[in-house]
Amino acid sequence: MRLAFWRAGKDKAVVERAVSKSKAEAKPEAKPEATPKVEARPAPAVTRQASGESGDIDLHALGGALARKRGWIIVPTVLALVASVAAVNLVTPRYKSESRILIDGRENVFLRPSSDRSTEERQALDPEAVTSQVQLVLSRDLAREIIKKNKLAERPEFDPVLQGISPLKSLAALVGIGRDPFSMTPEERVLDAYYDRLQAYAVDKSRVIVIEFQSADPDLAVRVANSIADGYLVLQQNARQDQARNASQWLAGEIENLRKKVSDAEAKVEDFRSKSSLFVGTNNTTLSNQQMGEVNTQLNNARSMRADAESKARLIKEMLQSGKPIEASEVVNSELMRRLSEQRVTLRAQLAEQSSTLLGNHPRIKELKAQLGDLDNQIRDEAAKISRSLESDARIAGGRVDGLTTSLEQLKKQATSTNGQDVQLRALEREAKAQRDLLETYLGKYREASTRESIDTAPAEGRIISRAVVSNTPAYPKKLPIVLIATIATLLLSSGVVVTGELLRQTAPRAAAVFAPAQPQAQAAVRQEPFVRPMVEPVVEPVMDEPAPLQPEMTADADVSEFAEIEHLADRLRAAAAKKITVLGTAPGEAVTLSALTLARHLARDARVVVVDLAASSPTIAAVSVDASAPGLAELMQGEASFAQVITRDKLSRLHLVMAGRPGFDRSLLQSPRVTLAIDALLRAYDHVLLDAGSASDLPAELLTANARAVVVPDASMEPDARRLMSEQLKAVGFSEVTMLSRPVQPSDAREMGPRVVAA
Repeated sequence: MRLAFWRAGKDKAVVERAVSKSKAEAKPEAKPEATPKVEARPAPAVTRQASGESGDIDLHALGGALARKRGWIIVPTVLALVASVAAVNLVTPRYKSESRILIDGRENVFLRPSSDRSTEERQALDPEAVTSQVQLVLSRDLAREIIKKNKLAERPEFDPVLQGISPLKSLAALVGIGRDPFSMTPEERVLDAYYDRLQAYAVDKSRVIVIEFQSADPDLAVRVANSIADGYLVLQQNARQDQARNASQWLAGEIENLRKKVSDAEAKVEDFRSKSSLFVGTNNTTLSNQQMGEVNTQLNNARSMRADAESKARLIKEMLQSGKPIEASEVVNSELMRRLSEQRVTLRAQLAEQSSTLLGNHPRIKELKAQLGDLDNQIRDEAAKISRSLESDARIAGGRVDGLTTSLEQLKKQATSTNGQDVQLRALEREAKAQRDLLETYLGKYREASTRESIDTAPAEGRIISRAVVSNTPAYPKKLPIVLIATIATLLLSSGVVVTGELLRQTAPRAAAVFAPAQPQAQAAVRQEPFVRPMVEPVVEPVMDEPAPLQPEMTADADVSEFAEIEHLADRLRAAAAKKITVLGTAPGEAVTLSALTLARHLARDARVVVVDLAASSPTIAAVSVDASAPGLAELMQGEASFAQVITRDKLSRLHLVMAGRPGFDRSLLQSPRVTLAIDALLRAYDHVLLDAGSASDLPAELLTANARAVVVPDASMEPDARRLMSEQLKAVGFSEVTMLSRPVQPSDAREMGPRVVAA
């Protein structure tokens, strides 16, 4: 938005500088006692002056100019209408036909490679693949086939040389506007005409290709469109068959080489095995390794048997020595021990039976006890015998362990000597296996490629879903749109020429009046009436009252010194590149606003400056604005207006203005944090931002002091000590620099004319 306002005022910078200069030169000569009377002027002159000062366009004058020069608009428009109608009727019409192809990447499930047969759905084509298929439709190879098939080279429509070249086209080719058909080969001429009438494109968000062809003959358009679709599918099929043929030829050569490599690798394996005596036994292991495994198994069994026999013999001995019952399985399961145990049980039964009737010293009782003791001795002897037998088995197993250990050590030494040869043998076997696997893979692919090559019709990438039909409606030229565009364009062009001439006519006298040095009365009128609002009455008769007598301190010399002080301050701020300037006053009043406006106008001569009204205590800002009813910061905070609506322009300078709000707004809105954001946005867009803070009684300190310089407008009766103290206090609050004016700026001529406030 800043750029739009800057451009709006840029073309009037020279004029406004001249006006400001003429005012500065004429001001010392003006006498407050003699105010010239302003006579009534005709309404058009006042209207032009007001519009020139406010920068608006006189729409009424533009409408009158269009009405006066309507002949210059109507006649060219009618001529363009007639010419366009004649032109579209003279052009040979063309008829368009279209066919559509769906790119679905079809594949016969029986012809798929074995690795893809388990996949139910093929991967969808991406947009780049569909676009590539469109380029295939537009290929020159396919174009030559279609031209040859439909004999397009024999038609004058595609080869203009056959019907002769018109003198107009020859002249255009001679001056370089067009191409000379005779400098082109017949094939180039036909291809140019073919591609001029052909259009192929992919439908958005789909895999459908549309083929459109135009021709003066509707039947030919249909034939060519269908021929292109059929030729595209044939081209796809031929490409697939060529691919399969090339693959089978390459695989055949590779298979022959691999067969030789596999045979040589297997021969090397067998030759090395026979030389190193690394014969293979069961489980695909060498004999030495197989023997070592068997001996190791026998050794483990012998050690287990020895340990078992020794533990059983030791257990039986311990039972015999301790006198406990012998309950070992070898003893219990012995046939002799079983009979002895049965006899012992029988004798104990008899002893128990006789003991019930006989005493212990009876011969029968003694006999039974003697037999029972004899059986116990036999049982113990038999147990000792079994223990000795187990010890003998343990010694036998120990001898077997020693023999097997010796054999195992010998086999280990033999295996150590053959490990290096075994490694070489495995490497040769791996090489032979890799060559054999590769050969089997190539054989499988060769069979698949041979099968595809033998099929007459291979599946294409797409299929025709819509064939072209005959159209009896011409597709070219579009008569109604062409006629409407030509007519409306001529109407707008002729109207633009008339409006431009009227704007130039209105602007020329205004610029001459500004720069003319021999019109002092007009300059005085401009100086006294700088802020004339646009009027709609036919006649404006301003009535000027006698000015009130000025106070002693407001003499002409004092007024000149005030503006010199402001100009000097503007030069200092411009040299210091001050971005944010806060104008404060010791008391509310109009002087603060007048000082801010005067300082801003000086800065606006060479920079982009905006004044933000935060006080809203004086109607001066609204009076000098080109739009007194524009919204302000209050409406911006409420979201009822945008930056484009709150920024207005000064009537007599390049200065931009932002008012506080419309009358009756809520001042609490100016304390919103969003006001600080709005000021930051203005700081990024303008070179200088002046804040008219008034007395700053209810404004946030952060809003005024953050990265800002202060310009204080004191009361005329303020003492120097009070001014110095106030400067120190403002610096302590947060201002980077404080400038105290010597006296407030007062209007050089004040009068009331409605709600206006005039300030020089």
